[in-house]
Amino acid sequence: MATNDQENKPGPVSLADEDAVKQILVNTIFGLWDIVNNLTRLKPSKSERYRVTIFGSARAKPGTFVYEEVKRVAAALADMGCDIITGGGPGLMQAANEGAASANAPERIRSVGIRVELPFEQEVNPFVEQAFEHKTFFSRLHHFVLTSDAFVVTPGGIGTVLELMMIWQLLQVRHVHEAPLILVGNMWAELVDWAKKNLLKPELSLAGPEDMAIPRCVKTADEAIALLRDHHALWLSKKNN
Repeated sequence: MATNDQENKPGPVSLADEDAVKQILVNTIFGLWDIVNNLTRLKPSKSERYRVTIFGSARAKPGTFVYEEVKRVAAALADMGCDIITGGGPGLMQAANEGAASANAPERIRSVGIRVELPFEQEVNPFVEQAFEHKTFFSRLHHFVLTSDAFVVTPGGIGTVLELMMIWQLLQVRHVHEAPLILVGNMWAELVDWAKKNLLKPELSLAGPEDMAIPRCVKTADEAIALLRDHHALWLSKKNN
């Protein structure tokens, strides 16, 4: 069996020495993670455009109320000059990209799709102008975080819940700063109520009251647009100073 001294010594290691080979692989992989983590700390000092990620179900059909409302939100944001980012697939992701494409924007906005490789093939929706492909949900979620100034969560299933919880947790621990997390629809208000009921029990407090204030729950598309309009104006004032 290889010793730590042997593993740390420079020079060749025989492939027959399985323990030493495994240790080299482990050390190298952790070293690569350090490199990736350092690179992801790099962000532009100023973003040229305000970018809104819209999460939501892949199952909603065009013509349904929720599809048309998501399309309307994205169009209103694009009219302000915002870029729209989605998961790039069908359903409410397509609604958001379609809304962005339909806008009478003062300058050409970008409609972005950040996809993940799935065992069942899911084509990029036809309204995506710039597409990115990820092998894992984890790197994909990180991409959303790095490229977004605000997050809107519309009705969705398990994948949308994952995205919502990831952003909520990053805001809680301040790995993400000052980005609005706007939840649209009664289903999300019920989720936040569940969290307040179960995580703020006096006998076993699992979160702080301030954590419950991070997501902003709204009932309508117009409320979401109003919140984003205010934050976009604040972002513009900081950018121009």
